[in-house]
Amino acid sequence: MYTLRRIRRVSATKLGQSARMGERSRQAIDDYRGPLSEGGRPGQGEGIGRFGRAGMSHMVDVSSETPASDLKSSARSVFSDQRTIHSPLPELPPRLKPNTRLKMDGLEFLSMLPPESIPVAFLDPQYRGVLDKMAYGNEGAGRQKRRCALQQMSEETIVLFLLEIDRVLIGSGHVFLWVDKFHLCQGVRPWLAGSGLDVVDLVTWDKGRIGMGYRTRRRSEYCVVLQKKPRRAKGIWKSHRIPDVILDRIERRGPPHEKPVALQSALLAAVTNEGDIVIDPAAGSFSVMRAAIARRRVFLGCDLNG
Repeated sequence: MYTLRRIRRVSATKLGQSARMGERSRQAIDDYRGPLSEGGRPGQGEGIGRFGRAGMSHMVDVSSETPASDLKSSARSVFSDQRTIHSPLPELPPRLKPNTRLKMDGLEFLSMLPPESIPVAFLDPQYRGVLDKMAYGNEGAGRQKRRCALQQMSEETIVLFLLEIDRVLIGSGHVFLWVDKFHLCQGVRPWLAGSGLDVVDLVTWDKGRIGMGYRTRRRSEYCVVLQKKPRRAKGIWKSHRIPDVILDRIERRGPPHEKPVALQSALLAAVTNEGDIVIDPAAGSFSVMRAAIARRRVFLGCDLNG
């Protein structure tokens, strides 16, 4: 039977353990949220979006590359806050000027890059899938005018882009591939046939406003995270503060299909070091260029419209 003295001793022990566990939990939550930010330009303290339960809204500061204090790498951990691979700058032809809005075909651009020389690529294909399948009937009207004026990519062209990106990526390099809900549900794996790329993660961009849809209306786009073999996170992906759902509103008056600079800035910073090359062979509004420059990376990219 328990004596009163033993009950008191056990209770005190349990209370001490609970207090320590509570402190560790609070520290983990603080590290996950990161420091709060009031905004600003990428690279100057801008958060990538708000997240949380109802009644809670926090800005996630992803501009800092300083790791959380308790995210220590160990032999058993799958996460590390340091990149253990390096990608020296390759020799480039004179036509490929860094940090410039190049006007050229994306496949021609990729053909000029040496193999296994680039740590990260972004690709936002100008696909027609959802327009062809859903047939909303609003092509050429309203906001659809600018979209329809852009040269569309066939499925075969997207495959060629991904094969060329696979060729120029270093081992364990990443591709951030933008898709909509239609292509997410249909699956992007056929696009990866014949390459060394595979899906390793997914980030959802909540645009903060609704769009088209026969049933539910689309409010999000998706960034599929691809990695070239050998696939691993430790020593490659060095940020553990990026949530997988991001709310980030951008101006409708900008270029069609423009993507959030702050989110792309956080993603490229997670898989590169300062001075590394970031490529985008279908750059559109060149939002990746702005993100790369803000993070002191070297941008190489092009678009048919320059």
